[in-house]
Amino acid sequence: MALSPLYAIVDRATLDAREMSVVEFARELRNAGVTLLQYRNKAGTPEEVLRAATEISRVFAGVDATLILNDRADLALLAGWGVHVGHLDLAPVDARRVVGAGSVLGVSTHSDAQIVAADASEADYVAVGPVFATSTKADAEPVIGREGVRRARALTSKPLVAIGGITRETARSVIEAGADSVAVISGLLVKGERPGKVAEDFLELLR
Repeated sequence: MALSPLYAIVDRATLDAREMSVVEFARELRNAGVTLLQYRNKAGTPEEVLRAATEISRVFAGVDATLILNDRADLALLAGWGVHVGHLDLAPVDARRVVGAGSVLGVSTHSDAQIVAADASEADYVAVGPVFATSTKADAEPVIGREGVRRARALTSKPLVAIGGITRETARSVIEAGADSVAVISGLLVKGERPGKVAEDFLELLR
């Protein structure tokens, strides 16, 4: 599969901290031309997660976009979305069994062994990180840097997503290190700037 170079992550906790609604943020991303998006809500009930997914689906109606839900393969199936699982979550083979052959499936990795396992798995793409220090995960793994991205690129032939602390200033160098796409969370929420404008900047830089 071909991935957009910008993988926008809509993280509920990060948005709540900045007092921005999921719908408002999703509209900004859609209007900027974002076509690859993940919704992440670690603390929400199934009903809350599905409600947000429905809202995002409405915002992106008519747009050729790939929508992915974090962690919950069962809810992704109900929403008609793809799913992204962590290395400690549902195994890719089980996630694939839930969402089916036609849905996008991604998996997070943090070590050479995990990358090799993900490369041999049912996953459509492999995510690796954190590339840089990140504030959006309290239990973040050790930083891998651009060298970690280069190493991951050598270990998998699947599309590679780099995540963790990536900004407009560093995004291009991460792509040059071997990533096909950069996943961005807080880097899209810059004080004093519209998220849509920031997303447009990312897309222009990565074109």
